[in-house]
Amino acid sequence: MPPLSHARRANGSRRGGNGRSNGRPPEGARFVLYVEGPRDQSLLAAWAHRMSPRLARALDAITVILGGRQPARAAEHFRELCTRYTTARGLCVLDRDADDAPRPPPVVAPGLDFFIWGRRHIESYLLVPAAIRRSLRLGPDDPRIERFFERAMPRDEAGLGAIDAKPLFAFQGELQRLLGRPVRPAQVARAMFAGEIHADVRALFARVRAGVGLDS
Repeated sequence: MPPLSHARRANGSRRGGNGRSNGRPPEGARFVLYVEGPRDQSLLAAWAHRMSPRLARALDAITVILGGRQPARAAEHFRELCTRYTTARGLCVLDRDADDAPRPPPVVAPGLDFFIWGRRHIESYLLVPAAIRRSLRLGPDDPRIERFFERAMPRDEAGLGAIDAKPLFAFQGELQRLLGRPVRPAQVARAMFAGEIHADVRALFARVRAGVGLDS
């Protein structure tokens, strides 16, 4: 199994020189945030920058990329971490996926908790027409995004939570076919205003703040 990797810094470099984790967290870390992949990290980083520079810096220091929806891998890494840091805490963030997707056991490793998105995927929190428009710098007289959401997107939270949003943002996905150019998830996240960030994301960040000892 390949080693886990730490999240990229904002300038594109990685911790550890060769871009791979050697099984150790960043020096002095006592709280670790596990995410499924690089896109998850980039979206969380963009939202955190919108909300708090201190939170963004904290995320950069503690995030570890699993390389997929692998709660058991997070538990294995966390148990090894606890052999050196007995007071360590961890939080593993997972997509909900389909309603019948397997859930991680309630307790996989003492001190490691799980956060499962209320919506199906992390990309589901990008379904904000105004942010998509800003990310593409579309003019106010271009109605395509709003018309698409009125025609194809549900209005209620339950409906939005059930949508498989990944294909919408995929290369040659529905949004690209509609608009004639890629709609990049990280750019949409960076274009979001703080007030457009979903309550589920804020709930995750509240747990991160508590884990790293941030009071603001």
